[in-house]
Amino acid sequence: MQQVLSMTYLWLKAGHIIFVIFWMAGLFMLPRCFVYHQEAAPGSPEEALWVSREAKLLKIILWPSLVMVWIFGFLLASSIGAFGEGWFHAKLALVLVLSAYHVWLAGYAGSLARGQRRLSGKALRLINEIPGVTVALIVILVVVKPF
Repeated sequence: MQQVLSMTYLWLKAGHIIFVIFWMAGLFMLPRCFVYHQEAAPGSPEEALWVSREAKLLKIILWPSLVMVWIFGFLLASSIGAFGEGWFHAKLALVLVLSAYHVWLAGYAGSLARGQRRLSGKALRLINEIPGVTVALIVILVVVKPF
């Protein structure tokens, strides 16, 4: 199994990067949708459109990308023996943070769909910085491998 995984390393890496890009695009896009959603009048046709858009973004892009990132990431880590490396543990912790953020966003989309607007547009704009900072740290850990 290990030999098969190492032969497919570049394909695994490409798949992982592709789905990370899709996932990150969705993680940047969904909070921005929330801002526009919250600016729409409650009960309006525009609000209904935002509910639909957010649900589609989660269903078509975010959830499948999350699953594929984890599958490709696990296979990639297995193929290079990364499980014993310090940098990998730190990366894994940050990916768990992003996964928790994703789940929180999905929950917030559900709240908005029920008419509950708990956060301001400004708070949502600040929250939108979480994936950018987190992925920058992940890239540094993967490329530099500082420990």
